[in-house]
Amino acid sequence: MSGKMKQLGLIGMGALLGAALTLNYSAVAEREPQPLPFEELRVFTEIFGKIKSDYVEPVDDKKLITEAINGMLSGLDPHSAYLDPEAFKELQVGTHGEFGGLGIEVGMEDGFVKVVAPIEDTPAWRAGIKSGDLIIRLDDTPVKGMTLHDAVKRMRGKPGSDITLTILRKGEAKPLVIKITRAVIKIKSVKHQLVEPGYGYVRITQFQEPTGENLAAALKQLETANKGTLKGLILDLRNNPGGLLNSAVAVSGAFLKPGQLVVYTDGRTDEARMRLTYSREHYLRPSESDYLKALPAWVKTVPMVVLVSGGSASASEIVAGALQDHKRAIVLGTQTFGKGSVQTILPLNNGTAIKLTTARYYTPGGRSIQAKGITPDIVVEEGTVAVADAARLDVREADLERHLANGQEPEPVKDAKPRDDKAAKPEPAKPEPGEIVSRHDYQYNQALNLLKGLQLLQAR
Repeated sequence: MSGKMKQLGLIGMGALLGAALTLNYSAVAEREPQPLPFEELRVFTEIFGKIKSDYVEPVDDKKLITEAINGMLSGLDPHSAYLDPEAFKELQVGTHGEFGGLGIEVGMEDGFVKVVAPIEDTPAWRAGIKSGDLIIRLDDTPVKGMTLHDAVKRMRGKPGSDITLTILRKGEAKPLVIKITRAVIKIKSVKHQLVEPGYGYVRITQFQEPTGENLAAALKQLETANKGTLKGLILDLRNNPGGLLNSAVAVSGAFLKPGQLVVYTDGRTDEARMRLTYSREHYLRPSESDYLKALPAWVKTVPMVVLVSGGSASASEIVAGALQDHKRAIVLGTQTFGKGSVQTILPLNNGTAIKLTTARYYTPGGRSIQAKGITPDIVVEEGTVAVADAARLDVREADLERHLANGQEPEPVKDAKPRDDKAAKPEPAKPEPGEIVSRHDYQYNQALNLLKGLQLLQAR
């Protein structure tokens, strides 16, 4: 089983800008050879020849083949992609939580770049980029007609250099023009705070290599600050775009019992069919097992609320789904993004790689999250926006062009009625200096009140 884990890639969220969606690697397995579609290949070579002979300008063979590969992969779903040597290298570097860029995770939609989520404490996050924003222009260059790979390359650049994004945002009457300064981004994936005596708050911004260890350290520090066992814990996964699958298993394992199922995957190959439990062999690094074993006993039983939002995706949904299915925590917030497919990195001999969707993942209770997401136990919107209006503004996996089907449920019919997008989501409350969560954060306050209510019920 540990061998399979080494082959499984991260569950990523489209192409990544600034933040690299990190994956482990898989060798191309030898399988039964399939017959070649000779008629289709004949058409391909005919078109190739016509371009070479009749196109208005000479075209390099390598460029034509590369673009054909890009089109073949991007036509499958929003998350499969071809990685040139530069993109492949940056993908590997991103697993360590330090990289250059803007700090947004993006995908392609209707020929434009769509923001999945900005990563907290990055230039894009500080500039006010939001989940669902549609990038239509990079500096003076229109995005329409670019591949996602080309758009991402344009957004990368030397730290300290500027780029101007022109953005369409639902609820805004005209495009927004936002100037962002690129930076070397160092992400602290786990933040914590003792918000009140007996009540702790932990926020995970992204799932990286050290996230399991950092979580264990944060829980110990909360116990020290509280001078004893906590009465309740809030785990905030809002707008967390995902990351390493192994780290999601480690985080879930901190609160589950040994041997409990965290997630399972199902695909066409043996490598794509896995059952990942809270056990040492499924962590990213053996040292995580030592950290988690040293956790105090109260961590396994403390009342918990998990906060989620429309920007919670991939690994975040695995953690929320596992804790929800095992009735270990109450999930509060809004419907999550619905990124329930597994991408595996397949290195090629020329230094490039392909990122290929190889499986769907399922919660312990057998739910496919793909294009659906995690439904909270208690739905609480960010502010006072009506549920019907908020639903129109959210962007999830099911909204992406060519998204992978759920595999369990029929595809919903999209509403053909025109949307009234005049209403906009309220701005999230900003934390005060020295705090990591705002005391005016409505969802956070509802979670804290819920924990206090559970404590009163237990006391009675």
